[in-house]
Parts: sequence; structure tokens; C-alpha cells
Amino acid sequence: MKITCLKNDLLNGINIVSKAVASKTTMSILECILIEAYNDRIRFTGNDTELGIETIIEGTVIESGQIALEARLFSDIIKKTPDSEVTIETEENGKTTIDCEMVHFSIPGRKGDDFSRLPEIEKENKVNVSQFDFNEAVRQTIFSISNNENNKLMTGELIQFEGNTMTLSSLDGHRISIRKVELAESYDKMEVIVPGKTLSEVSKILSGDAKDMVTIYISDKHIMFEFDETRVVSRVLDGKFYNISQMISTDYETKLTVNKMDFLRCLDRSTLFVKESDRKPIMLQIEGDCIDLSVTSDFGSMEDKVMAQKEGKNLVIGLNPRFMVDALRAIDDENIDIYFINSIAPCIIRNEAETYLYLILPININRSVY
Repeated sequence: MKITCLKNDLLNGINIVSKAVASKTTMSILECILIEAYNDRIRFTGNDTELGIETIIEGTVIESGQIALEARLFSDIIKKTPDSEVTIETEENGKTTIDCEMVHFSIPGRKGDDFSRLPEIEKENKVNVSQFDFNEAVRQTIFSISNNENNKLMTGELIQFEGNTMTLSSLDGHRISIRKVELAESYDKMEVIVPGKTLSEVSKILSGDAKDMVTIYISDKHIMFEFDETRVVSRVLDGKFYNISQMISTDYETKLTVNKMDFLRCLDRSTLFVKESDRKPIMLQIEGDCIDLSVTSDFGSMEDKVMAQKEGKNLVIGLNPRFMVDALRAIDDENIDIYFINSIAPCIIRNEAETYLYLILPININRSVY
């Protein structure tokens, strides 16, 4: 194989597929990037068997072939080459030379036949979504997935398609995030649980332009995202997702309407005194047209006020300020509505159109822990 590419094009391809390269594995071939050069197309592939990414890069194919190169070393070499055209050439024994101007590298490669290819996905169930809309929906829900591998379903997000609506839902046992997006076309009902890692990596690669689309294909065991010159294939999570609708009540005793940025600034200041391990609540005393906020910890204390419009009963409730901050940062509205039942029931942030909903469990005020 012999190809020539500009350094920046090589780096772009490496950065995209490296997100699917295994870092710790007993199968050393999974630590490689596969380079294939056929029919004037240069394709890079990374695959850790759970997540696989292919992308096409710009370049010239002088001699067809394929080679698997250790990803970290290959990446480091290309980063340190001059900003010029790079030539990559391989021999039958796998020896690979990388030349750029006066710089010459020689590294071992492995046969491409040993590399795990991406699985073929049936292209029957497909959906087209704006890259911008998809990125925004992921950004506004991804923070509510769990890092606890003992509960696999909570490490992913439920993606549902029905009619012209896409809904993303996530939960971690303490909060729920739901975001709905209107689609340009109408689709049959479909749903899939996608690992959070997959959604995070796809979001990093997408351009995020409103005019650009991502096509999503769903099968029993996999989901595939196609966009630009890139294809991402991921295993989906098996099982039935939680019935979130049963966890959400439309009843409330207290409703607050508050300026999002004013409230967010207060909450953000309070996090200075809260360590994640402490799980100290911020106390909200809701009375009249004012919210009194206070927090006390081993690091100090803070008191603040924010004006709000209240409907219903006065209330005192303890909440995790970081959870509130995450939710508010995901909302673009100038003013937000927050609904409470009592001091021990979840609070819910939602808009009238219900295009977003965030549920946060309160903290036991007496114990100040979950």
C-alpha cells in the first residue's frame, strides 16, 4: 500500500476513529487503526467491538492495500510531522514507512485481515435528523446517565421515534432528563437504548450544523449513524427501559416562575461550598415572591435571594445544587417553571409544550444525604 495525504487530513481521520480504539484490552489488534486504500478511497477504522467508527479521508492512492497501525504511536507520529504532505508506504512483512519532507519514520504494522470489521447493519429502519437538533438533544440529557456499570440500562439513553417526534430520556436514580425534538418527516414507532459513550462520541464528531443531517439506522442489536464521510456502529443495550411516565406526576402544590440566569447564578455560587462526596443540599425557602437560598458545609456557608412568581403553598425543600445547575444549563428559555408537590417529592422543571422535562429528587433535610 502507498498513499499520500495532507497532515491535517490524516490527523482529522485519526482523531475521529480513535474514539473507538480500545485503550485496555487483551486483544492488541483492537489498539490499532486500520488503513484501507482501494478505488481511490482511503478509509480509517477503529473498533473496540462495542463501538466502531469508519471515516473516509482526502488523499491519493498510489498503490492499493491495507495495514493496521498501533493507534497511539501513529497519532503521535503524525502530530509531530511538518505541516505538509505525508507519504505512507507498507511492505509485505508489515513494515511501514511514514515520510514528510525531511522526516522519515519506520514502524511495524499488522495485517489488515486480522482486524475486526464493523458489522453490517440492515438499512430498513432509518431516521433522518438534523445534526444540530441531535447534538442539542444529547447535550441536554447526557448528564443524567449513570456511571454505575452494575445497572447497564442507566448507562444509556432511551431514544424513541414516533410520528414526527424524537424523544431522548435518561436517568441515574436521582434525576430524569427528557428532551423532545420535532422531525421534518414522520416515522413508525421505534425505540432503542444507546450507550452514553456512543452518544457522547457521536456528538463530538458531528459538525452540528442545522443544514447537515445524520441518518440513524436501527437493528435488533446495533445502531448506526451515517453522516458526512463517517459511519459509527454501536451495540445497543438489551432490556426494557424504565417506565418513566409512571415516575412523573402532573400534580403540584407550588409552582415557581423564575428567571433562569438569575436562579442559575445563585445555584452556581452555592456549589463552591459543596463537594460531590458531601452531598450537602442547598435549602430553598419559597415564600411570597422570593426564594431564599442557603447552604452550609465544612467549607463555609452562603445565603442568597432570587425573585420569583409563586403560585400555591409556601415550601422548604433541600436539593442537590449541581443537579439543578445541570438542568438549567440545558434549558435555553429566559424564564422557567418549576413544580413542587412537597418537601419530600421530586421537583419538576418543564415548559408548557413539554419539549423538555427535568425531574430532580430532593435531599432529606434532616439527614442531608441521599
